[in-house]
Amino acid sequence: MKPGTVLVGMLEPFNAEGLQRLAAANLTAFALEAAPRTTRAQSMDVLSSQANIAGYKAVIMAADKYQKFFPMLMTAAGTVKAARVVILGVGVAGLQAIATAKRLGAVIEASDVRPSVKEQIESLGGKFIDVPYETAEEKEAAEGVGGYARPMPPSWLERQKVEVAKRVAQADVVISTALIPGRAAPVLITEDMVKSMKPGSVIIDMAAGKGAPNPDGSVGGNCPLTEADRTVQKHGVTIVGETNLATLVGADASALYARNVLDFLKLLLPPAAKGEPPASFRIDMEDDIVAACLMAHEGAVTRK
Repeated sequence: MKPGTVLVGMLEPFNAEGLQRLAAANLTAFALEAAPRTTRAQSMDVLSSQANIAGYKAVIMAADKYQKFFPMLMTAAGTVKAARVVILGVGVAGLQAIATAKRLGAVIEASDVRPSVKEQIESLGGKFIDVPYETAEEKEAAEGVGGYARPMPPSWLERQKVEVAKRVAQADVVISTALIPGRAAPVLITEDMVKSMKPGSVIIDMAAGKGAPNPDGSVGGNCPLTEADRTVQKHGVTIVGETNLATLVGADASALYARNVLDFLKLLLPPAAKGEPPASFRIDMEDDIVAACLMAHEGAVTRK
């Protein structure tokens, strides 16, 4: 790209090496993922627009891979029980997954570190997997920062693992969505949990390719058995490791992403008044959204 070019997109703001390369190329780079979680920035929130689509597609893929019905059916040939779906991580993607699975007639349980999502889960027809907080440290971490989850203390994680393991063993479908900005995706579904699941069960790991490295050098997701961009069978369970679910609903993903980009560009190219010439490009560092998204400018990394 030519020096001085303005690049707007999803640029991985926690990828230090990538930001250095943008700066070395003398680009003015804006990472839309870094937009603050504020009301004013909602229309530019690419993470939410794409995660919403991904949560929907995750359930559709699970229904396709699962060899039984999702809803309960009473027929002359017998009764079919409703599928049990467990959602791990209840951000935008998790909430859409709950809503979609509910529309398909599944019985849903969901887990998240933030207690504030309990009402949202229940309002969509799911049941919250409750793990009580025993210390002030646990409760403070659970509140998260800026709408994002924070790493939880080991004591709470151990108790959560026990509760989640019970639900996973009974589940027909598990959809995991847990990501922490700037860190490897946490392990929520261990190999032992996979072994405990019924043959024919399905895991959709939406954190595929973003987990901590395994001993053999491979990178999983919320499940270490996940393989990025592959669907594998492990211990009789189908594990889907699609790394970009939103692209599988390409028309709507592109339309929503385009609106995110357009609304951001309005901050750099303010609309001209009627009869006035178009405004020139400007970087207003007093604007909290512009300042947060600017990653590189004039040969330097500017991300704070």
